[in-house]
Amino acid sequence: MTGPEATPSFRLAYVPGVTPAKWVRIWNERLPDIPLHLVQVPALGAQELLRAGGADAAFLRLPVEGTDLSAIPLYTETTVVVVPKDHLIAAVDEVSVAELADEIVLHPMDDALPWEQLPGRPALERPATTGDAVELVAAGIGVLVVPQSLARLHHRKDLTYRTVTDAPESRVALSWPQEKTTDQVEDFIGIVRGRTVNSSRGRAGAAPAAQPKAKDKAKRASGTGAGKGSRGGAGGSGGSKAAKGARGAAAKRGKPRRRP
Repeated sequence: MTGPEATPSFRLAYVPGVTPAKWVRIWNERLPDIPLHLVQVPALGAQELLRAGGADAAFLRLPVEGTDLSAIPLYTETTVVVVPKDHLIAAVDEVSVAELADEIVLHPMDDALPWEQLPGRPALERPATTGDAVELVAAGIGVLVVPQSLARLHHRKDLTYRTVTDAPESRVALSWPQEKTTDQVEDFIGIVRGRTVNSSRGRAGAAPAAQPKAKDKAKRASGTGAGKGSRGGAGGSGGSKAAKGARGAAAKRGKPRRRP
């Protein structure tokens, strides 16, 4: 269906290793009438998909090229090296880039790390994808340095991974076309940033100011809020004292005497 009667929706793309489930759940709770469609894209395809209009927003890895895409950095991932379980590196908790100097370090075409200088020794060919590189590690061809989320995504029983202390890190961000910052995009930004439903920064604006209760209005109208002394009427507490004085004087006069 097209036109003004079409049901609005939100298309969210994400690259391998990113798990958008938490944010999708919150969206479905807050905006149940606007369906959210997930679009999984290759690591190098998210920016092109946004520019082509294939998604409204995307979880991708920085950097974002050009100025036409806005981005909000979300978190930084730990970098690890994937090795066979019987590899010497598996015996330690962490390694440095220098300790990989004698290793064949695979460098897939969709590498997610911003290397200035590749570690180790290069392989004869670059694997097409990270998944292909993991298969080569399992075959004993070399080792692979990746963000931890990708090591978990491509987990195998015969492989393990260890932290690389001084390797470049991957930063995950939410990105969208700057000129297409729609209401739905704003809603999702609010969810990702942890805003509540009633947040003053949300599209709904601040919550309305509290109205005075009916009981308070009645007090102001009758003037009963002036203090306890007002219960004695216009004379206040002075009227009460005068009445007590009059009763005292009458008591002193006593009963009238009978005439003889």
